[in-house]
Amino acid sequence: MKKKVLIEGMSCGHCVNHVKEALSEFNGVTNVDVNLDGKYAILEATGEVKDEELKTAINEVGYKVIGIEAL
Repeated sequence: MKKKVLIEGMSCGHCVNHVKEALSEFNGVTNVDVNLDGKYAILEATGEVKDEELKTAINEVGYKVIGIEAL
């Protein structure tokens, strides 16, 4: 499973680290790549991660998900 998460509110390297850490905590996640300029994260996992769970994790670290796309 691979998803692109569009994120609003990131402005620096610390923001990138917060998002990466939040998404990396899901079971089965094999890779998280956060792009500050593009305002998105690419999440790769061996199993399914629900969109609502992704939104909650991002919201809890202070950012807003504006869209999720399956890749």
